[in-house]
Amino acid sequence: MVADNNDEKRKHVRVGFATAIHILLDADKEQVRLEGDSKDLSIKGLFVNTDTVFPAQTNCSVKIYLSGGVEEIELQISATVVRVTESGMGIEFDSMDIETYSHLKNIVYYNSIDDSV
Repeated sequence: MVADNNDEKRKHVRVGFATAIHILLDADKEQVRLEGDSKDLSIKGLFVNTDTVFPAQTNCSVKIYLSGGVEEIELQISATVVRVTESGMGIEFDSMDIETYSHLKNIVYYNSIDDSV
């Protein structure tokens, strides 16, 4: 199998990770909210399967909900849309708190088949 050019540019390990994603766009004093499902995730971003997309370079807030423990955990991340396709959009993370970073790092580590993580 030949890797496409987008895969060669990636600097962070991606893992398959499906969970509910909520994205909030705050622009011109108007908030637009959309929901989707993640396809894959890395420390630096994710791809969201959704019918509604924001244009590339749109700043947004991403909420990732983690369940399966005693209580649901909500990760909130400032992000930017970097790629738009027919099936959704690629989102790059801009900033997050240390607890969110720690959760993402653990998700990637425990879902990775690559021992170099």
